Amino acid sequence: MTNTLLLITLLVKLGVAAAVASALARSRTFQRLLFADHRRRGQTVTLMAFLLIPLTLGVWVRAAVPNFLAADISFETVILLGLLLGPVEAMFGGIVLSIPAVYHHEFLALPFNAVLGLAAGLLGLSVEKEEVWDFTPFIDLSLYRWVRRNLHKPRIDRQILMLLLIVLCEIAHEWIARIYPKRLFALNSALWELQPLVWLCAPIVVGIVLKVWNVLRIELKLEEQKRLLLEARLDALQRQINPHFLFNTLNSIASLVRIKPELAREMTVKLANILRALLKDHDSFVPLSDELKFTDDYLDIEVVRFGAEKLRVEKEIDPRTLHVPVPSILLQPLVENSIKHGLEPRIHGGIITIRSRLVGDRILIEVADDGVGITAGSSTSVRRTGAGIGMKNVQERLEVLYGPHARFTVVSNPGRGTLVAIEIPAGTLPD
Repeated sequence: MTNTLLLITLLVKLGVAAAVASALARSRTFQRLLFADHRRRGQTVTLMAFLLIPLTLGVWVRAAVPNFLAADISFETVILLGLLLGPVEAMFGGIVLSIPAVYHHEFLALPFNAVLGLAAGLLGLSVEKEEVWDFTPFIDLSLYRWVRRNLHKPRIDRQILMLLLIVLCEIAHEWIARIYPKRLFALNSALWELQPLVWLCAPIVVGIVLKVWNVLRIELKLEEQKRLLLEARLDALQRQINPHFLFNTLNSIASLVRIKPELAREMTVKLANILRALLKDHDSFVPLSDELKFTDDYLDIEVVRFGAEKLRVEKEIDPRTLHVPVPSILLQPLVENSIKHGLEPRIHGGIITIRSRLVGDRILIEVADDGVGITAGSSTSVRRTGAGIGMKNVQERLEVLYGPHARFTVVSNPGRGTLVAIEIPAGTLPD
């Protein structure tokens, strides 16, 4: 092999490693298997198949096609299997990768790969997983920092240890291949000045693959943390609305205990029904029909408190929307806001209208009242984002669940009433 061909082969080898790592990283199944904390035997076999099938083919191409030596990265693959999966898996993978080489009479490939897999697996067991993911061949060359670290707390630098062991294995690989050139394949050069590049290529290939996968691992962890944060935030919002609703309802009952005890008893029974529903384990989403039933129970309490002649409820519900999933406890805070801020200040009460309809692939839900409206200076029509615990809670939950896919609008005309409109996808969470 000429020196020029050797250098080109080393560069192409780095590109092959990066391309294979990137291609595998695009597979959701590979991601799930690679980053799993615990794998069943079948999952481990599937993960190894992702790696071994294309790379064993690469060994075959190297042995069969002249001057395409960069396709063979079996040495580095066995190292990766040992670091990430363990000695048994690495030994088995090394044996599989050696099959095309043995077929082409490179009989030392099988025992060498098996021993290499055992050594790499033991190395992987001796270091922490985070140290494996953080591995890089580009070590800190500052002798001052290295001495300072070890003076304070003497320790073995496992990053350097991993680098040295991989290089030593590659040196042994190249040495055996020089003694038995037809029985074991390894890149080598007639110039000793270039041979260190061959030795260093192996840890660089291992480092490139680990870096590609580690970047993906970090991104997935950040996505998981974001998801958990949103779930925690949503749970906090869900818990906030329950005591808020309970407080307001108990106030309503307290106002009737002395003057209308029978009505107070009736309201207490209805409140018990509502609390029974609230205390049940339920998902963040419920069918709109269930949400309407929950709102009806609340309205029954408010009608008793106000009187049927002062609080009327009208519904314009599209039957096609009844099975559409919506966030739980979505309508009650809006209805409560209409009663408290729209109709209660009005002597003669008024009407609350609840509407729903489909608009393409989205559902539009409206809660309107003909109350006093929202006064905002001289403006006759005000558009705002909502006020009060209930309204803000609804708006924030929609932002958490749907992000930019949700629309929350409040339009009010002073003296004529307020309309709250929610438009969300007619399905579950958007992608």
